[in-house]
Amino acid sequence: MKYLVWLLRIVLFVLLLGFAVKNSGVVTLHFFFDAAWPLPLVAVMLIFFAAGAVAGLSAALGTFLRQRRELLRLRQALEAAGRPK
Repeated sequence: MKYLVWLLRIVLFVLLLGFAVKNSGVVTLHFFFDAAWPLPLVAVMLIFFAAGAVAGLSAALGTFLRQRRELLRLRQALEAAGRPK
């Protein structure tokens, strides 16, 4: 099983490396006030993927913390009732 996981990791790495090499053309991002920023296409895609992942995780963080507080409160109530975990 360990070898299968490593094989899948290597295949994924090779596929992503090939994708990055094939998409290395320069694109220009245009901002306000005629500002422009030339970057490789794969870098632009990576930046926006990372920004989307951070936005999604931060959106889910509130729910996660609320559930942790509720679980802690319920465990304390259970211990106060005299029952073990």
